Amino acid sequence: MWFLFALLTTLSWGVADLFYKKGADSKDKYSTIKIGIMVGLVMGLHGILYMLIKGITFDPLDIVMYLPVSFFYILSMLIGYWGLRYIELSISSPVQNSSGALTAIALIILFPQELRVLEIAGIVLITGGVIGLAILEKRLQTAAIKAEKTKLNPKYQIGVLAITFPILYAILDAIGTAADGIYLDELSLISEDAALLAYEFTWLLYAIIALIYLILIKKQKFNILKEPVRTSAAVFETAGQFFYVYAMSSNAVVTAPLIASYSIVSVILSRIFLKEKLSKQHYTLIILVMIGIAVLGIAGEI
Repeated sequence: MWFLFALLTTLSWGVADLFYKKGADSKDKYSTIKIGIMVGLVMGLHGILYMLIKGITFDPLDIVMYLPVSFFYILSMLIGYWGLRYIELSISSPVQNSSGALTAIALIILFPQELRVLEIAGIVLITGGVIGLAILEKRLQTAAIKAEKTKLNPKYQIGVLAITFPILYAILDAIGTAADGIYLDELSLISEDAALLAYEFTWLLYAIIALIYLILIKKQKFNILKEPVRTSAAVFETAGQFFYVYAMSSNAVVTAPLIASYSIVSVILSRIFLKEKLSKQHYTLIILVMIGIAVLGIAGEI
């Protein structure tokens, strides 16, 4: 089942990325906070409903225990939201999701284990495809700027600062994912349900604090009922998180790079809905990643 959960996570987060991009308004300096608020509120609501429906007794101390994981995840996501104001999704997402390779390597170093040939092949294909997409996007964008063949919106210009955001995301997310693998899989320090609720309620705490800051301190008008795009992002993010916890608890080393391939979904959707074009190189790398996903799926069933 871990493979199915990983695929559902990949699809959910890929769709969420599209809505994140649409909700990241470069003209609104509070857009990052607003996105975070909606994510926190939706996750908090899901956590409460999940707890009540399943009859789970939640221990608030689990929030403290799981805080190292939650901290790196939430920080990386907020940095990712901020970066989307200045960089295209089709570039940002593949760079960010190279974190899957970093996570797999970190877990293998910390917890040596024997991987089968198919698993290694799948990890290499997915990781190579994701990194290849990031490199390709950077080269194409740079060439276009130098040749002055296209006029780009200033917020899409690739500079040191812009590309730093997805790189920081990748590093922080890799740390969080590696810690998650340790908590859920390698050492089993916390149950899947407890981890899910701890993470979602930590997000809820952020949302409450951020909402107070935005409305009472910064005197900004913000109606949570009139945020369809950011709410959609939050819903898909929460759905992905639900499936993610169960995927990571079963096979963290292999799951991490597989889920990182959700950048492929992001790239495809950004091309369709943001009216961008895919080159032959893009299709080649996407197919490479898809083959890697299939290989991991086969490996999981053998």
